[in-house]
Amino acid sequence: MTTRPTTGPTAGPSAGTAAPRRLSHVDALRGFALWGILLVNITFMASAYRGTGMDDPAFGSPLDTAVRFLTEVFFEAKFYLLFSFLFGYSFTLQIASADRDGAAFLPRFLRRCAGLFVLGLCHAVLLFPGDILTTYAVLGLVLLAVHRIRPRTAVRAAVALFTVTAAGYLLLAWALAATGGGGIDTAAVTEQGRQATEALRGDAASVVGAHLRQLPDVVFMLAFFQAPAAFAAFLLGLAAGKRRALTDLARHTPFLRRLQWAGFTLGIAGGLVWAHAGHGYSGTPYQLVAVAVDVVTAPLLAAAYAATVLRTLAGPRGRRLAAALAPAGRMTLTNYLTQSLVLAFVFTGFGAALVGRVSPALVTLTALALFAVQLVFSRWWLARHPYGPVEWALRAVTLAQRPRWYREAA
Repeated sequence: MTTRPTTGPTAGPSAGTAAPRRLSHVDALRGFALWGILLVNITFMASAYRGTGMDDPAFGSPLDTAVRFLTEVFFEAKFYLLFSFLFGYSFTLQIASADRDGAAFLPRFLRRCAGLFVLGLCHAVLLFPGDILTTYAVLGLVLLAVHRIRPRTAVRAAVALFTVTAAGYLLLAWALAATGGGGIDTAAVTEQGRQATEALRGDAASVVGAHLRQLPDVVFMLAFFQAPAAFAAFLLGLAAGKRRALTDLARHTPFLRRLQWAGFTLGIAGGLVWAHAGHGYSGTPYQLVAVAVDVVTAPLLAAAYAATVLRTLAGPRGRRLAAALAPAGRMTLTNYLTQSLVLAFVFTGFGAALVGRVSPALVTLTALALFAVQLVFSRWWLARHPYGPVEWALRAVTLAQRPRWYREAA
């Protein structure tokens, strides 16, 4: 994967330490984001051509093209921003938790970042190179360094970061156009995709080797596309957490409505440009312009999604929606890694080796089925345990002590 970014979830922002009182709508929003992450990540695991700049030649029907296009418009490069916002928001809850326990926050957070980094490294090498946990671990240290920033300053810094990143891509587009360069070598990319597909269908060593060969491209994409946007979302979440913006949804209803109007209007328009540039224009100045457009419009669409979910949760059907999504949101790290584990057995030589053999429509249905199972499992698990399995392990690292494992009977 090279030119197109993956959207890797992330660790559940509350996996380290618990807040004094869990906000079910925040957990539900995190569960919703987990669903969007899965719908994107599965496309990269199902086809070795994803991210190379061209569509998988095995699936070129109108339905296949439509499914890919809609995924790119509405999901790709949007949901990791929502996770990043929640990471920044939960950062403030972790500080409050440490203060409540009378513990030093710095050692806790450093251990948590170290745990995330190790998990992310193993995940990237063994299961899915598009991991973002390592990026979160590194950016978490930067957030720690600036966490005393005032909310208004944090928002301004986030807007500036989005703007500067978009301007950088516009400058690259101008430079590429000035030199008359651009485009991709279709024959070379086709051969690259074929070789990657065969490697992913091989034995365990072949699969790991394929992941390692993809990592340089992934690291480049993370550093220059996802990391700046993710940190900007961190800052927005930090500002919202300091203002306790998600504790009283009714008070923010007018603002949430404005987010929906602006976010869906501008966000979908930007998503259309982003998706259009990815089909037939890879490596051209136009695609770089589309990336710039996405950098400034994807956050708006992510915000519109969040506003819609939050308003629904505050409405008459909110209790049912929260009951469905919140358990998965409390176990995002476990569910995220489980998604990659299951899909690795489905698509790589670890199991069925179906990479390049499943149509985009069936890939999407597979993601929906897997998430439905995770919703049921998460609710069952949390009825018996206070944390998800991986959350429990990360919490043990964070607190440097063994948390309780079984939920106490009422």
